[in-house]
Formats: sequence, structure tokens, C-alpha cells
Amino acid sequence: MDLHAESASTSGCVGFWADALAELVLAGGEIDRHAAQRVLVGPDADVPDLLRATARVREHFHGRRVKLCLLRNARSGLCPEDCHYCSQSAISDAAIPRYRLDAIDELLAASRRAVGAGARRFCMVTSGRGPSSNDIARFSDAARRIKSEHPQLELCVSLGLMDEAQARELKAAGIDFVNHNLNTSERFHPDICTTHDYADRVRTIENVRRAGLSTCCGGILGMGEGDDDVIDLAFALRALRVDSLPVNFLIPIEGTPFAAQRALTPIRCLRALCLFRLTSPAAEIRVAGGRELNLGWFQPLALYAANSIFVDGYLTTPGQAYDAAQQMVRDMGFEVETAAATA
Repeated sequence: MDLHAESASTSGCVGFWADALAELVLAGGEIDRHAAQRVLVGPDADVPDLLRATARVREHFHGRRVKLCLLRNARSGLCPEDCHYCSQSAISDAAIPRYRLDAIDELLAASRRAVGAGARRFCMVTSGRGPSSNDIARFSDAARRIKSEHPQLELCVSLGLMDEAQARELKAAGIDFVNHNLNTSERFHPDICTTHDYADRVRTIENVRRAGLSTCCGGILGMGEGDDDVIDLAFALRALRVDSLPVNFLIPIEGTPFAAQRALTPIRCLRALCLFRLTSPAAEIRVAGGRELNLGWFQPLALYAANSIFVDGYLTTPGQAYDAAQQMVRDMGFEVETAAATA
């Protein structure tokens, strides 16, 4: 299908154009840069048709299910990296809790709260450049204990830069996913972090995949990047064939270099979600940090592209309570995913 010709011959018929993109993706094709630009930038009036077409792709791969995920900030602050968006970085003066690595009993208690909230996935996150041998041992022991109580609960860790041997140890202990986001395009990465580079992040994802773990890798929008950076990120994640793709929207936090950034609108966020669904159609796409702030009343519409959400807050910021999230899912005609639904 020649989408350039299709677009030219159907000018003014956004619904037909959006449906043509969905048909291409459902047939196993890939959208090109021209089409990606059309998805990301256009009149606001295009968005309903774009969401409707994107929902066809989402439902083909994931039905009407929505997976709830819960985060545990297992070590807060104390990070030597200079990620400009992060309240836990070495260059942040944000007023956040700072504490060392959780004990195993604390992680186990948090996993029980996740199960009580209806979460299918429990994500344990630490600040820092990468895990020490003690970190790997702690999370391995915690994973074994959690899985013994909740064998159907998916476990994810986000521990920073990681080598293949570390990933294999976590895999053997029962960890299912490792998260490590690309965050942005290779071109824009030096503008958001200088203490490690983009290639370090790609290497971690490759190590995780070689170890037999599922990959969780996405990005953050609203940091001053351009349209081409968002498209580059989407295409890079497609090339990496990520299994789980969290889309974060910047929460400008006082005390961080990006505290004054206010670039996003709800429509921009929805368009970006559609782009990530159309470029990584089979991936589990999660509306992650900042959805409450940046989408506002438009949050429910994100479910036409995404099939997963975080509940009960993020690392250092609050978020939608799990009962309100479950109600939102039901009100939109979707269903909360359970272990039985995926067995």
C-alpha cells in the first residue's frame, strides 16, 4: 500500500486515512516516517478518527483488557546520575523522601498491597546507576518469596544499567520483566543526561533480552524534544521489539532542571500514544507517569491506545487510586485484566 498516494488522494478524509494505517499495521506492515508525522501532528479534529482506528489495533492484540500495575520505590534518592527530569538525581534539590534499599519484608508487604489493589504486575524500582551484587541478591530473594505467595503476579524490576549475568540471575529467581527506558531519541539524549549515554541504555535492553527476560522499555515526553525525536524514539522501540512499552509524560518537579517545562497538551499525549501503538502494535503499552497531570479529563481516552496503566502513584509523585482507576476502566467499557483472563 502506498500511503503517500493514499494520503494525497484522500485529503480531507482523515477517517479513511487513519483506517488505512490501521489496515496496514494489522496486515503486518510498518508505518513510515511520513505517516508517523501525520499521526503525531495535525488538526485536533483528526483525533477522534485516529483514536478509533488505533483502537482497532489495540483490540486485535489485547482485546478489551486493561492491566493494572503498581510501583514500589525500593530505594529513593541517593542517585549519582544527572538525569534532568528526575527528582532523585544528583543535581535535584527536590523535597523527596530519601532512603536506602528496602528490606525483603518491606518488598513482600508491598507485593501484597499490589495484589490487594488488583494489580497484575508489581514493579520494584531503585535509584542509582546500576545494581550492586547486594541489590541483585536482595531482589532475587524477594522474588522467590513473592512468587511463593503470589505465583501469578508478574514481577518487574528497574535497577539501572545491567549486564547479562545480572539479568540471568534475576531471571532464575522468578523476575519476569526488567524495565530500562530509552527515554528519548539518541539525538536528544545528551540534553537530558550526560553521566551515561543512549548506547548504554540500548545495551541494557539487549542484555535483558539475551537473558530470557521480557523487556520493558519506553520513554518520557515533554522534556523539550521535537517531533522528530518522538518519532525516532517510537521507531527505535519498534526495532528493539520491546514487550512492554511505558509512555511517561513529564511531571515538572520543583528542584529539577525541567521544573519549568510545560510543553504537553492532552491532544499531544493522545497522538503520541496512538503513534506508539501503531509502531509497536503487539506491545503492552502502558500510560505511565504524568497521565493524571497531562491528560486530565482526557485520561479515559488513552485506553483506546494503551492496554495498561499504573495505579496508586509513581516513584516520588502521587497518582490515581486503584479503585478510581478500576472504575474508569469499567466506565469506558473495558475490563480489568485478571490472572484467569490470561491463563
